[in-house]
Amino acid sequence: MERTIEEYAKRLKLSWIRQHYQEVEATSNEEFLLKLMEQEIQQREERKTNLLLSHSQLPEVPTVPFKWDEIDYTQGLTKDYFLDGEFLEKKENLIFYGGVGTGKTFLSTLIGLNAIQSSAKNIKFFTVAGLVNRLLDAHEKGTLGRFYKQLDKLDLLILDELGYIPLHKQGAELLFQVISMCYERKSLIITTNLRFGEWNHVFGDLILTEAVIDRLIHHSHLVVFKGPSYRMKESLLQN
Repeated sequence: MERTIEEYAKRLKLSWIRQHYQEVEATSNEEFLLKLMEQEIQQREERKTNLLLSHSQLPEVPTVPFKWDEIDYTQGLTKDYFLDGEFLEKKENLIFYGGVGTGKTFLSTLIGLNAIQSSAKNIKFFTVAGLVNRLLDAHEKGTLGRFYKQLDKLDLLILDELGYIPLHKQGAELLFQVISMCYERKSLIITTNLRFGEWNHVFGDLILTEAVIDRLIHHSHLVVFKGPSYRMKESLLQN
């Protein structure tokens, strides 16, 4: 029985080749084959990137450019250190501290997008309250172990808005387990409007708070956001 290119491409899961091979023009068999493989790989990489972006649940990036002159960070670091994901390779953490609307979520989203698009990193974005609710729900349903395994596959976990809502005891303990699981194995970005000395207001237990901070700051960089609120600026411009 004679097989067609479409049939073989389908069996080999070469979806771009199956649909578009007749459109490719080339002056030799070698060039033709090379173009087919290039397009197939490009489509697979685009599909993977789109899946990673969808899975990440990153918020939309504002249309205005990020103002790097409105943040302070450790001497010797550069803009490229964050955007190129060098901290990810070193399993380091980033702690973004500053007032409401100063760009903490903005920068964490930029970093996450860049890591996906340039390096195909596996990233997940949660508000702290959102993650704690997921953890409590998984604990109640008996699926906590499965959820931990999903988190364990990440290269970067972004936890937004630490400090906005105090946590109940069980939620604080489950969040500590996640932070401990990430320690020296993957990177965290945490955005907060509280100084470390005020984190006890969130976790509600001094010993637990000290344990969380100890694990976070061991391999981390503190980035201070000192600019005025982006949202306040937009509101003033619209009025």
